[in-house]
Amino acid sequence: MNKNSSNIMALAPSTSNKRETVCIFGTGDFGRALGHKMIQSGYPVVYGSRSTQISNLIPKDAEVLGHAEAAQKAAVIIIAIQRQHYGFLTPLAEILHGKVLVDISNNLKLNQYPESNAEYLAQLLPGSKVVKAFNTVSAWALQSGTLDASRQVFVCGDDVEAKQMVMNIVRALGLTPLDKGSLLAAQEIENYPLQLFPMWKFPIFLSLGLTVFFFFYCLALDVIYTYIYENNNFSFFIAITIPNRVCPVMALILLALVYLPGIFAAIIQLYRGTKYRRFPDWLDKWMLCRKQLGLIALAFASLHAVFTLVTPLRAFASWRTGKGIISQVLNNRTEPLNNTNAWLSDSYLALGILGFFFFVLLGITSLPSVSNNVNWREFRFVQSKLGYLALILCTAHTLVYGGKWFLSPSAYKWYLPNIYILSLIVPCAVLVVKFVLIFPCVDKPLTQIRQGWERNPKCSE
Repeated sequence: MNKNSSNIMALAPSTSNKRETVCIFGTGDFGRALGHKMIQSGYPVVYGSRSTQISNLIPKDAEVLGHAEAAQKAAVIIIAIQRQHYGFLTPLAEILHGKVLVDISNNLKLNQYPESNAEYLAQLLPGSKVVKAFNTVSAWALQSGTLDASRQVFVCGDDVEAKQMVMNIVRALGLTPLDKGSLLAAQEIENYPLQLFPMWKFPIFLSLGLTVFFFFYCLALDVIYTYIYENNNFSFFIAITIPNRVCPVMALILLALVYLPGIFAAIIQLYRGTKYRRFPDWLDKWMLCRKQLGLIALAFASLHAVFTLVTPLRAFASWRTGKGIISQVLNNRTEPLNNTNAWLSDSYLALGILGFFFFVLLGITSLPSVSNNVNWREFRFVQSKLGYLALILCTAHTLVYGGKWFLSPSAYKWYLPNIYILSLIVPCAVLVVKFVLIFPCVDKPLTQIRQGWERNPKCSE
């Protein structure tokens, strides 16, 4: 009996789960989408509007009243209007006194006004509790239900209780609130939707610049030079051959650039004898975009793998293979297998496969869904120890493949080194300095500095 009774009580509806009424000022796209989502989540919604006529666009279970009457029905009022229309709220100051006002507005450009829209709203209505939220979620995502890419909602406000009320609403809608602190953070939150890949600008521009440089570098040596001095038209190299040279070079250089700022940081800390001084701004920005540099490097490495796989299908490769076979037939002799070349070929392929494997492993562990499931030490082991292993393997892959051109005079067309020689400068420099830094005589003081020891404490203050 007791077991059955407890089951019946568990299935009974709980009156404590009843939602509080929410008022929305504004019947635009976002106001309607947000109201529809709230009704689905069990919130009674009342719209405050200049026109009290119910439109077909308004959610059917919502109520539409005048601004003053609608505001009196709810403790939380969502301001879904643009800043230039905030003026009508001033006559409602007495009714809105003590209410929680949720500002969801955005601007057309970064730092459009001296203060944020939420701070401006707080100045207009000093008796209200202003909270900034929902401005990073799109109306389309709310309507379609595809919130996976924009599930996080930034929330800020000076009143802790008001902010908590808004965060509870965010959770009830199936979103994830992120407390950004006081209302001073509203400017940053309002600028966020206007930024297009802010951490990707430097990596993308750097990658584009280097790609263009190396492409024309290869074009000059492999197409223009051979046409002028050898009278061979290899213009078709532009489609497969040149990209398959640029991609591995870019992958190796960008991977080295991921670990180069760490080398600079170690040298600076050793020189200063303390970790309690800021790095130069350029180094700080460089270190913050290492993940983006690594992912772009992985993209180039993946393209290189694809280009390599399709290389045997090319007409040029078939022609060159057939020409070699016919040459042996006409000369009535078979070229013996060169074991040295066979070892070099298999070695550079094996090194490339292993390097690409660890490269992919680095990219996978940088994904939020994966990195959130490993602790800090595990993440550092993969990104640092296995990352350097990937750099060593990829550098060795390039050395084995392109090493034959280092001392070959024919490789220096127009006295310019081969592209593979250029690609080894940065990674080799990184690996050599890193090798020096792991010596006990250098690693021990560096570890002590990173643990808080200072060479000259008074100077660092």
